[in-house]
Amino acid sequence: MNNLHLAIQFFLQIAVILLFCRVVGAVAARFGQPQVVAEMIAGVLLGPSLFGLLWPEAQQWLFPWDRTQTTRDTQTYLFPASQLGLALYMFIVGMEFRMDIVQKRLKSSIAVSAAGMVAPFVLGAGLAWVFFHYTELFPKKTSLMEAMLFLGASMCITAFPMLARIIHFKKLAGTTMGTVALGAGAIDDATAWCLLAVVLASFDQNWSHAVTNIVGGAGYVAFALLVVRPLLARFSGLLAREGHLTEAGLVMGLALMALGAWFTDMVGLHAVFGAFVMGTAMPRGIVCRDLTSRIQPLTVALLLPLFFTYSGLNTKIGLLNSGFLWLMCGAVLVAAVLGKGVACWLAARATGISHREALGIGTLMNARGLMELIIINIGLQRGVISEGLFATLVIMAVITTLMASPIFERLVGTGRFQPVAEPDAEPVRA
Repeated sequence: MNNLHLAIQFFLQIAVILLFCRVVGAVAARFGQPQVVAEMIAGVLLGPSLFGLLWPEAQQWLFPWDRTQTTRDTQTYLFPASQLGLALYMFIVGMEFRMDIVQKRLKSSIAVSAAGMVAPFVLGAGLAWVFFHYTELFPKKTSLMEAMLFLGASMCITAFPMLARIIHFKKLAGTTMGTVALGAGAIDDATAWCLLAVVLASFDQNWSHAVTNIVGGAGYVAFALLVVRPLLARFSGLLAREGHLTEAGLVMGLALMALGAWFTDMVGLHAVFGAFVMGTAMPRGIVCRDLTSRIQPLTVALLLPLFFTYSGLNTKIGLLNSGFLWLMCGAVLVAAVLGKGVACWLAARATGISHREALGIGTLMNARGLMELIIINIGLQRGVISEGLFATLVIMAVITTLMASPIFERLVGTGRFQPVAEPDAEPVRA
């Protein structure tokens, strides 16, 4: 396709994606599901799992996709647009993230994070041992260690962007429950990506990649919080004047978000972590308030649905086509729920969090969503897992995400949770 035709096609795709997401969202709302879950489902339905199955010619015409990557197609522009939407949203989440609550509940955050990593990792590694010895779900070139590390990492990952949107949808931002879940989810996902780096380094026999991933990520967090954050706080008067964010302040915020996303993507973590950490470095008060109000509407309404659709185009649920694979899927699902949800609930209770809030944290942490799809897509593309195991993990990701909202409503309820007052926010002038 030439550039002009790609541009014309892109506008049509945007219209179809936005309208379809809203239709699915209206249906999902009747079952107590937030819009973000509807967008995840809509993205999968627009891909080869349903649209491509029922009407392959139309699906290929609307979303031209060259798997050989020899010509320019949908992924040429949909991928960077989807990544921009995801990074912008995580930048907003970072600006809403309450470091004071994490510090106050540091013991709970670390305990929930550790439980949410260790328990599902052990169960996932055990399943990988069984799959490796008794099935063909791992290709022959994948070693036992690589299989156990990869499946363990896949099981302990949390849907960090989706977790953030569910927390925002349920008005839990700034509460103990929401902040502990976000803090633990961020640590879990960063650890899972480091484990993935180790797997890929072993697979490629190139350990420098794993060192760059881990050291670069830790260095970036230190630089953002210990250097960038104090500098922005010191010169916040240049970013906001007369009670409002300046145009220079908006540009500076967006540029720093982009640089953070670029760096963490370059070192092998993911753009979402760079954008999120940079959001936490932004000065609280006027700067965060106005950056959020100016960025959020277009990001949530337009760019995020593109991310979900792009991921859906890579998902083929139809590969789960035998009773044996469904049985393995059931084992993976049970291990995922027990390892993540139950372990995080117990850890939260053990550190003094109320039973109701602990149930909420365990339920929210169990959602895996599209971060799971991202990591298993990488595994499939690099040949670490087979298409059968990929389909099994897709089903687990979708079901654990669909479970989150209805189980949360049933176990925790719909009552409001009081946000914790922010002690050191800038005064917001009228």
